[in-house]
Amino acid sequence: MSKRDLKKYLGELDKEQLQEQLIELYEKFTAVKEYYDFVFNPKEEKRLQEAKLKISHEYFPVSAKGKSRKPKMRRSTAQKIIKHFITLGVDPFVTADVMLYTIEIAQTFSAENPIKQEAFYKSMQNSFEQVVQFLIVNGILSELKSRINGIYEEIIEQKWKNRSDFLLIMEQISE
Repeated sequence: MSKRDLKKYLGELDKEQLQEQLIELYEKFTAVKEYYDFVFNPKEEKRLQEAKLKISHEYFPVSAKGKSRKPKMRRSTAQKIIKHFITLGVDPFVTADVMLYTIEIAQTFSAENPIKQEAFYKSMQNSFEQVVQFLIVNGILSELKSRINGIYEEIIEQKWKNRSDFLLIMEQISE
């Protein structure tokens, strides 16, 4: 069904029928429920703190019953959260904060734990590139440039193997 056909169909429904359909969608589909829950009660600060906690547990897991757990370091966990924030329409500053935090917590971990997997560095490069593009598209690069610079300085400090790739990204935003 095209958007035009949908508009025509919805235009033919009276207010009560439209309400019934929306309530049915709300009850049937988790994504619809979550969207409306967010629209009417965004609680962005709470969502931000929950997201940061979940991401930090990827690198610094909380041990259960005194047993130490191995860090999973999955970028996909943060990517799911970021995608969800974008879909919901969370404030770009909040979304950017999560994106930047993802890299910063990974850097904190890598400062304490030598990482040999090339995939980790490539993954962080992709995250860095993604956040820079997000900041540019949303017109908030200048407000968060100091955090971008801080991340880059930490990359240099830790002597990441692909620091020259990060330099190329930094040169693009310095012009």
